[in-house]
Amino acid sequence: MRTLVWGKTFIRALRRVLRKHPAFENDIEETLRLLQENPFASPLATHKLKGKLTGSWACSAGMDIRIVFDFIKRTDRQEDDILLLEIGAHDEVY
Repeated sequence: MRTLVWGKTFIRALRRVLRKHPAFENDIEETLRLLQENPFASPLATHKLKGKLTGSWACSAGMDIRIVFDFIKRTDRQEDDILLLEIGAHDEVY
C-alpha cells in the first residue's frame, strides 16, 4: 500500500472544500483510500495533466472535485508514495 504525503497546500484546500461542502467528506475519504490502494482504480479516473501541471496527476473525488498529486520515488520500497498537492472544483485546480 502506498503512503499518502499531505502537502500544506492540500491541507488548506481540503479544509476550504469541507467548509463549503461538508457533504463531500465521505466521498473524499473514499477517494483517498482508493488512491492509497490503487491510484489507477477505474472509479478514480486518474489521468496525467498537461500545461502548467505537466508531470502531475489528477483523479476524481466526486461530481466536480479533483485531487492533484505527484508520485514520489522511494528507494527503500517498490511502490511510490503519493504527494497530495491540491483539491477543489475542476476550475479551481486546473
